[in-house]
Amino acid sequence: MNFKKITILGGGNLGSSIAQGIIDKKLTNPQNITITRRRVHLLDALKNQGVTVLSENEKAVEGSDLVIFAVKPHQINGLLEKVAPTIKAQKPIVVSVITGVTISQLKKALPGINVVRAMPNTAIALGESMTCISGNGDSKNTEERVRKFFGQLGEAIIINEELMGAATVIGACGVAFALRFMRAMSQGGIEIGFGAEVSQLITAQTLKGATRLILESQNHPEKEIDKVTTPMGVTISGLNEMEHQGFSSAVIKGLLTSFNKLDLVKLKKDN
Repeated sequence: MNFKKITILGGGNLGSSIAQGIIDKKLTNPQNITITRRRVHLLDALKNQGVTVLSENEKAVEGSDLVIFAVKPHQINGLLEKVAPTIKAQKPIVVSVITGVTISQLKKALPGINVVRAMPNTAIALGESMTCISGNGDSKNTEERVRKFFGQLGEAIIINEELMGAATVIGACGVAFALRFMRAMSQGGIEIGFGAEVSQLITAQTLKGATRLILESQNHPEKEIDKVTTPMGVTISGLNEMEHQGFSSAVIKGLLTSFNKLDLVKLKKDN
C-alpha cells in the first residue's frame, strides 16, 4: 500500500530526486507531495508539476502519513525541535535519508514513532536507485512497507543499521565514483579520436550494457571480463596498465576514505 500524503523535509539534490521519482512512477498524485526548502524558488520545477512547495517545515508535515527527512546532518536537531510536536501527535511513518543520523537518535525526539532509515541515491529520480533500508528491528511491517515503497523507485533491500555507513559509500557516493570513471573513459575516447558527444554516448551505453550483464547473469565481474580478454590481446594490455597505475587500489582507497569521513560528519552533527 502506497502512502497518501508524502512530505519531504529538505529539497536539496536527494530530496528533489525522491520527489521526481515519486511523480514519474505515479506512486501518488503530485498534489499529495509537499517538499520544503528555504529558497523555494529552487523548487520551481517540482512546483510546476503540482507539488506543494513550502519553506515552513512545521506546516509541511501536517496531515502526512509519510515524512522523509532529507536535510543536512547538522540541521537535524533544529528540524526535530520544530516538527516533533506535530509528528508525535499525528504519528506518520518517518524515513530518514540523512547520513550518519541513527534511528536511536531520532527516536529520542520522536518516542512512539515508527522510524526507518533509507539510503537511496540520486538515480531515484529515474526510478533506478539502489536503496538500502533499515528499521533496526523495531517494526518489521513498517520496514517492509518502506522497502516496497522504495522498491518501486529502483532496487531496495533491507540491511542491518550498522551497515548504513557502508551502504552510503557504495550506493550513494558510488554514483559519483561511477560517473568519474565514465568521465575518464569518455576523455580517453576523445584522445583517441572521437568527438566529445559521441565518446560520451559510447561510454555510457557500454557501461549500461556491462551493468546489465552482471545484474541479469549474476556472474562475478571477472567471469564477464574473461569473455572480453584474449591472450596477448588489446583488452588485457589495457587492463594490466590500469592495474599497474593503481586503478583497483585507488577505487578501494577512495571508498575507505569516504567511509572514514562518516565519523567526521557524525562529530560535526553532534557538536
